[in-house]
Amino acid sequence: MKRRLLSTLATCTLTGFAALLPGVTPPVKAEPAVIDGIAAQVNGDVITFSQVRDLVGPRERALRSQFTGQELTDKVREARKGALQDLIDRQLIIQEFQKKEYQIPSHLVDEKVESIIRDDFGGDRQAFIRTLQAQGYTMAKFRDAERDKIIVQAMRYQNVPNDFLVSPNKLGELYLTKKDDYTTPEQVHLWMIAVEKGTTVSPGEQDPQKAMASEIRDKLTKGTKFEQLAQMYSSDSSRTSGGDWGWVDRKTLNENLTQAAFKLGLNTISPVIEQGNAYYILKISERKSAVTKPLDEVRPELEKKLSSTERERRQNQWIASLRTKAFIKVF
Repeated sequence: MKRRLLSTLATCTLTGFAALLPGVTPPVKAEPAVIDGIAAQVNGDVITFSQVRDLVGPRERALRSQFTGQELTDKVREARKGALQDLIDRQLIIQEFQKKEYQIPSHLVDEKVESIIRDDFGGDRQAFIRTLQAQGYTMAKFRDAERDKIIVQAMRYQNVPNDFLVSPNKLGELYLTKKDDYTTPEQVHLWMIAVEKGTTVSPGEQDPQKAMASEIRDKLTKGTKFEQLAQMYSSDSSRTSGGDWGWVDRKTLNENLTQAAFKLGLNTISPVIEQGNAYYILKISERKSAVTKPLDEVRPELEKKLSSTERERRQNQWIASLRTKAFIKVF
């Protein structure tokens, strides 16, 4: 059993240095000293408020930059609660490791620390030590934290093996629920001329700008190039490109223009459409039908999602079983 765990420890993917010390460059200013105390008891071990603060600190700083008032208070409370639960679960896993009398070779921690110095600090050990000191860590404390992380991840992998068989039924169900994600919607290649409404039209009078839009449409129906008239008259941002909007789907334009555009036949000119503060003339030069990727094409991605969901479910189930056998008291 010990040999099997050591194999897991040697092969599992280890979390990075940033997971323990987020934002390592540049060093952050130390938080004001706070009197410590017991946040929770897990069997015979205690979790302190300082451990919670160490874990949740980066998250709290991010929250304080985004929220204020009661919303900030609620977000911080939620973050601290989540951090404490994570620490409780971690302690349960470490206790399970100790209960089974597993051992972790010291060279694994040595290799992890050296990889952090090499990858995150370019091999500069002094810069690494200065960062530890700036964030209140000693080398011993950091090594212990890395050791715990290795233990937790290895125990998770050992107790929740990655040997899931994806059910064809579940695969089909997920494909149907995610079908829109794998569908390219119907599209048309749109050309548009926009003529702004007049600003000094008296009640009951016809807007001369609308008359001009009608004249433009007449010229288009008689063969004048759309690009030419768009460059001359359009107030739309696509004027310089001859009114070419490129490919659009049903979410690109407002509802009225969308309905008009998608009803048009190829290379036909729409009626003058009054919308908002302008008159619009549309043309469709190409059309693409909606296309959905077949199941076989997206199968690997769906299988990965299902496996991830199942792994998370089994891990939560395993952690829950550890909780039911433990004495846990939150203060």
